[in-house]
Amino acid sequence: MQSGTINLSQLDGGFDLQSTLESGQTYCWERLDGEMFEDDNLRGSEARYATVVPASRTDSGNPEIITVRQTDGYLDWESTTDADPHLREFLRLGDDLDEIVRQSPDLDVFKEAYDRFRGMRIVNDPVFPCLVSFICSAQMRVERIQLMQENLRREFGTPVELEGDTFYAFPTPEQLAEASEEELRDCGLGYRAPYVKSTAEMVVDGLSPSKAAEMEYYDARNHLKQFMGVGDKVADCVLLFSLGFLNAVPLDTWIRTTIDDYFPECKADGYDEMSRNIRDRFGGQYAGYVQTYIFFHLRTR
Repeated sequence: MQSGTINLSQLDGGFDLQSTLESGQTYCWERLDGEMFEDDNLRGSEARYATVVPASRTDSGNPEIITVRQTDGYLDWESTTDADPHLREFLRLGDDLDEIVRQSPDLDVFKEAYDRFRGMRIVNDPVFPCLVSFICSAQMRVERIQLMQENLRREFGTPVELEGDTFYAFPTPEQLAEASEEELRDCGLGYRAPYVKSTAEMVVDGLSPSKAAEMEYYDARNHLKQFMGVGDKVADCVLLFSLGFLNAVPLDTWIRTTIDDYFPECKADGYDEMSRNIRDRFGGQYAGYVQTYIFFHLRTR
């Protein structure tokens, strides 16, 4: 086992672990006290969280477990590997939040959200788990989405041990492609089961979701829409929370309500036009950050 700390005072704009991991951006982490999305407090928790780094992202070629908690101005981590670079990547600790706010538009609802959740960052999840989790997200509460991903990990993922505790990596495309639709339904996926199986099979056959990172925004979104069960909104989630498109704004129910209540001038009949309008209103380059703060603020207000 290895362990270490990251000094949060050295990060531009600070950091808050709980709001980052429990704001509905990611389903690749679990909270070890079992209270993921259940805590009445929405930031500042000292709870410990865990994730498994996919074998494709490690020097060892094996999945590696990371556990981390925030306390006294530090991230304290324990891991089967050197977790520091992985945490900096997955939690986007290099983002300058102060500069992002300076470059964002002067919107009262964003100011309220930022003041409430200061330090929340966009995540940078591995792309295949992110893709599957948002395929599963349609018409689902965050708790149910989290449970589905935990079920998939435990049923099909590779086990990893840390000091006698067993964790599970998210299944590889090959592992999910071999699962039957019935087995996936048993994990709570319902009608999404064939979407997940088909998507896994497409990745195994050579259609790589990560290639979208090399494309321009609209081409990247269209590339992801080739996968079964992926429309504009799911594609935008993957672009924002996995592939570094900080200008993406997924138009879910909350953001559509935000447009109705705060930015009616951005309303339009089609997804493309409304998405373009709200991205521009949210400042373009960092519109995804503005969206994520506003989304979490309004959903929990």
